[in-house]
Amino acid sequence: MNLIGKMLDNRYEILEKIGNGGMATVYKAKCHVLNRYVAIKILKDEFTTDTDFIKRFNSEAQSAASLTHPNIVSIYDVGNEDNLYYIVMELIQGKTLKEIIVEDGILSWKWSVNIAIQIASALEVAHKNNIIHRDIKPHNIIITEDGIAKVTDFGIAKAVSNSTITAFGTTIGSVHYFSPEHAKGGFTDAKSDLYSLGIVLYEMLTARVPFDADTPVSVALKQLQEEPVAPIEYNDKIPVSVNMIILKAMQKDPNCRYQNATEMLEDLTRSLKEPDENFVVMQKATTDSPTQKIPTIYNLDKNTDRKEKKAEVTSEEANKKKGKLGQFFAKHKILRVFVILLICVGLFLGAMFATLSIFSRPSQIQIPNLVANEEGNPMSEEEAIALLEQLGLKNYKIEYENSDEVEKGYVIRQKPEYQENYNVNETEEIQVFVSQGSLDEVLAEKLKNTKVKLPKKMIGKKKDDLIKELEALTEKLEDEDLKIQYEITETFNEEVEAGIVTEVDHDGGEEISLDTILKITVSKGSQYKDVTVVSVINKAEADAKKTLEDLGLSVEVNYEENTNKSDGIVLSQSITANKTVKEGSTITLTVNKLPAKSKVTVNVNLKSLMKYTEPDTTQDSSTNTNANETTNKTPEVKSAKVVIKVGDDNIYSETKKLTTTDITASYTTSGVKEVKVYVDDVVKYNKSVDFSSGDQTITVE
Repeated sequence: MNLIGKMLDNRYEILEKIGNGGMATVYKAKCHVLNRYVAIKILKDEFTTDTDFIKRFNSEAQSAASLTHPNIVSIYDVGNEDNLYYIVMELIQGKTLKEIIVEDGILSWKWSVNIAIQIASALEVAHKNNIIHRDIKPHNIIITEDGIAKVTDFGIAKAVSNSTITAFGTTIGSVHYFSPEHAKGGFTDAKSDLYSLGIVLYEMLTARVPFDADTPVSVALKQLQEEPVAPIEYNDKIPVSVNMIILKAMQKDPNCRYQNATEMLEDLTRSLKEPDENFVVMQKATTDSPTQKIPTIYNLDKNTDRKEKKAEVTSEEANKKKGKLGQFFAKHKILRVFVILLICVGLFLGAMFATLSIFSRPSQIQIPNLVANEEGNPMSEEEAIALLEQLGLKNYKIEYENSDEVEKGYVIRQKPEYQENYNVNETEEIQVFVSQGSLDEVLAEKLKNTKVKLPKKMIGKKKDDLIKELEALTEKLEDEDLKIQYEITETFNEEVEAGIVTEVDHDGGEEISLDTILKITVSKGSQYKDVTVVSVINKAEADAKKTLEDLGLSVEVNYEENTNKSDGIVLSQSITANKTVKEGSTITLTVNKLPAKSKVTVNVNLKSLMKYTEPDTTQDSSTNTNANETTNKTPEVKSAKVVIKVGDDNIYSETKKLTTTDITASYTTSGVKEVKVYVDDVVKYNKSVDFSSGDQTITVE
């Protein structure tokens, strides 16, 4: 579908295609409301048929639009028209980090660390706003012409992963940067983004990804099972500290990685000052060793001869060996028989109970998958309990946790985890962790029931001053969770200086509950820089326009005729030189435009015009009285003055014999002029001629 020239929402005019990705096509467009250029990402058709994906896509894009940071591509708008779902973003001039790596190969370690610091700074702000990227890779990082890193596609990866990823084949290019928990479809959080950032830094410094294979599935298995080759082995110019930062970020166990972007930022910044110091603290993964049954080892004397003949023993020695108990049973033989019977009964009962315990051992049951059903859909708490009851696993415990990933009432995880051929018995406890949503219901109720009174004046204040006033409203409350919520949107404003509040969605002095999100608009100042106008008078039109357009001005041209000036030069300009205006201002040039000229050639046949005939030179001999006179004398030819005029200009003036047939004169001029031919001051030809209609020839005869 050709969208060039299409107008979206009666606002965005699509100008040209500038990129193409797995889920969307990117166009350059012009916003006619704010008169600025933007980038528009339009979803491909295969994504627009999934209604669940569209809902998540809109929700996540709107959440990402709240992020304001110099290293994050700003999202301005989200919408749809004619089944075209689109996101309007900041237009960035530059290349993706992937393009730079492909073109330049291994990058310098200082430049790479600087880029990683900028990405980590962007992630720090996003994570604090509970937004996880989930698709950090060089393709999603744009480096501007000034060397600024801009992270794009915030929040959109979540919508894709929740709705459209059914196999690794759908995410070719991303699986190389997945965290192990992402690759196996587990819970992902801020530490997953830091793992991906470690791989991006690895690739910048080695020009290769740590895990690669022929298929995405093979790459994913390597992410799960293999340890990466230390990047310093591929590039010995990498400092020790940077090498260790990468390895820590890429730990398989999330608990052994950096726990947040702030920690990683501190180490990255320190590596620039102490590159050869090994200050990175590495943690080892802890594993629980299962209890093992150790058999008792009996050491028998192999040299014992059991058939060796015993030495004879005397009665006294035998009594000593029997001891007092033996001597007692020797005297009371009936009692000895009774004791032996008791021992036999005891052994019989022990054997019987042992047999019963073996047959009454709890049966072994395959651990069920309580996180997802057979169709792969999330399992609700009710479904999980019903499945456990059906299998006879009644010793279960339900625990509730907050989750940004799993919908309220659905299972987040289970313990023991689901594995094929892993059995449990009916007495073993199974823990089921159920999502109670992203916000605790008790806290939500508190926020709803707690009210504060807004400051009387908010518009016109500095942003930082207003934020301090708003935060002071809840400082006296005993509960630290009770805080006023606000969102700040920065927009260009040609009339208000940067940093000043221009709009608040609630009136000053109004009482609001703490579950209300106050929306504050702050001026970013003018989007156009100041430009000093230069003089282009007497310059050619094309040169003048280029000079002014290079300054960022819009040029309009009017034309006037001035015969005293050369054609096509600038006669005047609407904004005088040395005046300061805003970039994008319109300046009007007045350019000299002379009418078109043409050449007219006048051919005069004087002989035909004057109808001149030569006299007869033959004479009658009878009239010749003097025989000595010459009878064939040629008579003299008369002459006339010929003048050709164009308007007031004489273009030809000569005396010619009346026998002349080839008088020619040419003249180039413009406009409508009279062409006259005089013979001895008598007008013989008079006609108006348009000299703008092209070259022409006039024959007068």
